Amino acid sequence: MIRENLSAVEEKIANACRKAGRNRGEVTLVAVSKTKPLSDLREAYEAGAKDFGENKVQELTDKIPELPSDIRWHMIGHLQRNKVKYIVGKVSMIHSVDSFRLAEEISREAVRKDTTVEILIEVNVAGEESKYGVSPEDAPELVEKIASLPAIKIQGLMTIAPFTENPEENRPFFRKLKQLCVDIERKNIDNVNMSVLSMGMTGDYSVAIEEGATCVRVGTGIFGERQLHGCS
Repeated sequence: MIRENLSAVEEKIANACRKAGRNRGEVTLVAVSKTKPLSDLREAYEAGAKDFGENKVQELTDKIPELPSDIRWHMIGHLQRNKVKYIVGKVSMIHSVDSFRLAEEISREAVRKDTTVEILIEVNVAGEESKYGVSPEDAPELVEKIASLPAIKIQGLMTIAPFTENPEENRPFFRKLKQLCVDIERKNIDNVNMSVLSMGMTGDYSVAIEEGATCVRVGTGIFGERQLHGCS
């Protein structure tokens, strides 16, 4: 089932790229594997998935040694400063950096481990109180501050759009994040590369791609409904 689901998602991504006049190679699919057993991840990997996203540090660090070493792991959930040391050097990208203090901790740990960490700045485009992320208004200043830290590379922006039955309702939020990305890029800040726009999930990734997403995070669309027991 996972193989078929992945194939259907791939087809929708390709269609959205065609509709937007974009190359399929411009969009990275991150399979959101939180709460899923290792057998599901192996099945997705064998079907071609190479990027996996987790939102809990413990679950991420438990899974990494059990799965193929060429998997690119993405930390997509809220990250507490005291957990940073467990994932620096193990993940290919941290999507959810929303404060200078968190970035400072990542930088410190990266220097200690003699590595460089690629990060995205999480922006709360819709201004939802239940979501983390810096406001669009404060994002440029935060980017400039974080850019001065050693051993960190800002690669772009991320957002979690509101949950909605109609994906079209999220189009304005995706458009706004894309514009913010363009505006920050124009500033030519050292150590800032706005090449990654992580936006769009199972319900709305086609719309996100049409609006410029270069990374979509799909869980339910690949693995089915989330199990709420176990390590949820």
